[in-house]
Amino acid sequence: MAQPQRQLRTLERGILCLVIGAIVLLAPRFLQGTRWFEMVAGAYLVGWFALVLGVALVGVGLFQRNKQRP
Repeated sequence: MAQPQRQLRTLERGILCLVIGAIVLLAPRFLQGTRWFEMVAGAYLVGWFALVLGVALVGVGLFQRNKQRP
């Protein structure tokens, strides 16, 4: 029973990382002219890392999910 819950958590974490990465990468377009712009624009590497990590976690979660189906 622990395995399906673990898969769900992996997928949830992957989707969350994808959302965070997208927000960090897209936020500078909406924050132009504010003091937050420089801080968020400087974090583009974090955004890309979150996107890559999210894709990897979603891929692992889907792979494990499909592996357990007969």
